[in-house]
Amino acid sequence: MQPAPLPKSGADTLGKRTMFGWKKDNAPRRMPELSGAVDGSIFASRGLIAGTRIGTSMGWRTVEALAPGDMVLTFDNGLQPLVEVRRETYWISDVTMGDTAMVIVPAGAMGNVADVALLPDQGVLIESEAACDVHGDPFAVLRAKALEGFRGITRVSPQPQMQVITLVFASDEVVYAEGGILLHCPRATVRLEDFGHAVASYEVIADTAAAFLVECMAVEARGGAIVPDHMAA
Repeated sequence: MQPAPLPKSGADTLGKRTMFGWKKDNAPRRMPELSGAVDGSIFASRGLIAGTRIGTSMGWRTVEALAPGDMVLTFDNGLQPLVEVRRETYWISDVTMGDTAMVIVPAGAMGNVADVALLPDQGVLIESEAACDVHGDPFAVLRAKALEGFRGITRVSPQPQMQVITLVFASDEVVYAEGGILLHCPRATVRLEDFGHAVASYEVIADTAAAFLVECMAVEARGGAIVPDHMAA
């Protein structure tokens, strides 16, 4: 099934807002997320798996077909050019299955029109009333593995060979994949000229807070409501 027409960016549809998890620091930093030995190398636990379709100025394209300079639709900043596209191929042995189990998001679970395979620490932007109640903004970035059990999202053993694509923009961005799921693409490097200047980034929330939000999302999906502890009488 082909994804739906490209959506409008979040900036277009929501106007000016404060993103929960949107953080500005005076000291830029690098935030690698690596885990699991893979045939003597290090397995990246985030990035986009080859075959995933991304919203671009030319429609939906597989992530491995993208190149620096291509314009990609982002949630907050409309079309943005890719600065770099990194490609890594991993051969995964049985001993690393626990660390590298992929997250399978079935069609419709997160706005996606087709099944999506994600790496466990890949950031996913979610919307939740609970996030708004607790943090004042309905949007949050969670690790994909935190979504296990929500709307049929499961973990499965990775493919024996996997190509992982990292999309790099001038700043952190969230991109559209497979018709609607929102995936976080952190800026992986820091330029010398960034030091001494505020650098915007999305903060991936901690696992405990993520577990609470996913529980709240499940209740919201059933038509219920959860009152955060600090708001309870």
